[in-house]
Amino acid sequence: MYDLVIRDALLLDGLGSAPVRGDLAVAGDRIAAMGKVEGSAKATLDADGLALMPGIVDNHTHYDAQITWDPGVAPSPELGVTTAVIGNCGFTIAPCRSRDRELVMRNLTQVEGMSLEVLRQGIRWDFETVPEYLDMLERQGAAVNVAVFAGHSALRTYVMGEAATRRAATGDEIQQMKDLLLEAMRAGAIGFSTSTSPAHNGEGGLPMPSRLADDDELRTLVSSLKEAGRGLFMLTKGGHTRMSFLEELAAESTRPVVVAALLHSSANPDAVFRDLDDIAQANARGRRLVGAVSCCPLAMDFTLRSPYTFEGLESWQPALALKGAAYEAKLGEKRFRDGVREELARPAHFRLFNAQWDKVHVIESARRGVEQRPVSELAREAGADPLDYMLDLALEENLRTVFSALLLNSDEEAVGRMLRHPASLVSLSDAGAHLTFFNDAGFGLHLLGHWVRERAALTLADAARRLTSHPAGVFGIRERGALRPGFYADLLLFDPASVNRGPKQRVFDLPGGHPRLTTAAVGVHGVWANGVRLDGRKRPGRVLREFSA
Repeated sequence: MYDLVIRDALLLDGLGSAPVRGDLAVAGDRIAAMGKVEGSAKATLDADGLALMPGIVDNHTHYDAQITWDPGVAPSPELGVTTAVIGNCGFTIAPCRSRDRELVMRNLTQVEGMSLEVLRQGIRWDFETVPEYLDMLERQGAAVNVAVFAGHSALRTYVMGEAATRRAATGDEIQQMKDLLLEAMRAGAIGFSTSTSPAHNGEGGLPMPSRLADDDELRTLVSSLKEAGRGLFMLTKGGHTRMSFLEELAAESTRPVVVAALLHSSANPDAVFRDLDDIAQANARGRRLVGAVSCCPLAMDFTLRSPYTFEGLESWQPALALKGAAYEAKLGEKRFRDGVREELARPAHFRLFNAQWDKVHVIESARRGVEQRPVSELAREAGADPLDYMLDLALEENLRTVFSALLLNSDEEAVGRMLRHPASLVSLSDAGAHLTFFNDAGFGLHLLGHWVRERAALTLADAARRLTSHPAGVFGIRERGALRPGFYADLLLFDPASVNRGPKQRVFDLPGGHPRLTTAAVGVHGVWANGVRLDGRKRPGRVLREFSA
């Protein structure tokens, strides 16, 4: 007898095959049979033609902190995600000495847009090392399957303390980091992650620790994956990091390299395609690289209290370390504003904001008649420069004004090309981070609804593959990401005629009642992890520790 049979579903195998109507049977945590399933079951569900595919593999999340107080990793499970890769960009909370906890939390507050109060109240520090962190996750359980990166910034901080954000590492310190990375890999980490992006700053505007690493440090750590015999290297790439150098690392380590975050900028529209083409050429030379792209427009809600949108600008750096009245005085300073204006006038691909003021809207303000209107229009009516208008409005309202900026991936024709590029990986949900800025945890439903049904940029079968077997293959995740007998029963049942993510909404359910942005699922009729239907309470997910070589 089967535990579950789902009958008369449109089966999408996750491998790109044409969909077929049929049944699927589950026994225990595995898919037992497909096609015309005979025999009885403890539970039967009539899909009546709804689509059934493998659960979504979200390969770029930041649930490292949240999962310690919320094993349900909301909202990902209800959005069809059954496997989450955490620890991207090197921003992990293990390893971490007790003396460095405050430093790590303050850095996360800055770089991932998290509330320090939430982190202080929420994180359960029942670990120090990566092996202890993995063991803790295994003991507490999770709603979804979890794979964990060993993060470069955490390794640096563990070895170097506060010096990690101020200088290059010595040879001895690099060796200590390598030893910690190999320890993490032996314990079951999925690989090594880092960032060289100038947008990634820690407390006080100091670079996140990984940004201080020189090429020798990166080469030593990435090459150690060859010694480990498995794992992959994930990098959020700054503009100065050469793709040729990443190809060298792929060759020396013999491991896959995931290059993030490849987003389309209207100010430099060809740059992202040059990167993807470079990756494709490296693949043709026998290397294994892939470019992480997003299927979502990158839009952020923000206030000038935490202006992540602008913090990657060199001209904004003098303001990053300031607080209170000193910070407000800096925002009002003509010389500061002129510096920002001058930098924004220079085209650049590798930054979040490129002075497209028509794409910055006022969302919440005490001033009458300005909400839901673009800053460009408001500034024109006031006879003011857009930067001056935004900063003056924010200062007038004690920096409480809420703005929204559509930053990257605003050209849908270009995004469609990116999604179809053979060197791209659908990624970059950032779920678990930037909780007050945006929420792209529903990226998979957006791909199925917007890009398949509304734009016809991908077929339903190919979109399912891009969300399941493709990332599972890149990351070496075994026996998941496909509807096959013997594979784990990670499943998503949905209506292709309505599937999508709902509008964003603000909820107040973080520790201490703090807010976050979230989104609801549309057209989802059921999600199962390891054969168990997810309902917000169950924790059937597994900590993944073994991966394909």
